[in-house]
Amino acid sequence: MSAQLPPDRRKVLAASAALAASRFIPAQAHAATSGDAIRPFKINVPEAELAELRRRINTTRWPDRETVTDDSQGVPLAMIQELARYWAKDHDWRKCEARLNALPQFITEIDGLDIHFIHVRSKHENALPMIVTHGWPGSVIEQLKIIDPLANPTAHGASASDAFHLVIPSIPGYGFSGKPTTTGWDPTHIARAWVVLMKRLGYAHHKCDGRTGASGIIGHSRQLPCDDPTRHC
Repeated sequence: MSAQLPPDRRKVLAASAALAASRFIPAQAHAATSGDAIRPFKINVPEAELAELRRRINTTRWPDRETVTDDSQGVPLAMIQELARYWAKDHDWRKCEARLNALPQFITEIDGLDIHFIHVRSKHENALPMIVTHGWPGSVIEQLKIIDPLANPTAHGASASDAFHLVIPSIPGYGFSGKPTTTGWDPTHIARAWVVLMKRLGYAHHKCDGRTGASGIIGHSRQLPCDDPTRHC
């Protein structure tokens, strides 16, 4: 018998499971070219991979239940079992895949590693470029709900002066970015890579934002010099 999770905790756990699973699911992208090329990207997970993921979840060998009624011994077994049940039975990956594929996605190589990112330009001429970093565990899925309000603020009751051109990358080793094979991709390195990415997209200056878990990257980004001293990263 599984315990019923509160809606907010269920969403957090489901999002974490989706992120973890995405690291084992191959995606189809345009073939790599040279150096700083920016390649369009679409997700196309083979059905066999989804079936195998569900099979693995359904054959999980569970440990004994904890001996307490609180979280002092870690995440309760019933909560993890409910998460597994949701991921195996209820989660609609194809719906998530379609939401991502409806957005402009790209991959570019920086310091030898493929970086996946969403790039949505606002229709407003004076929109401010901003790179938004997800936390960990996390993924770009966290940011989907902010894209239209920030890129198209007039449709949400705000002013055109509130508009942003948005770049939302997957940090190395997460989502559909490449997995580093050596050490060194720390927050400082990632922050420098984000500057390279923004300049490669034609943005001489930009703002930085993101989830709490990304504070290390954002903090280092704000310490790096911007080409336009009137606008701070």
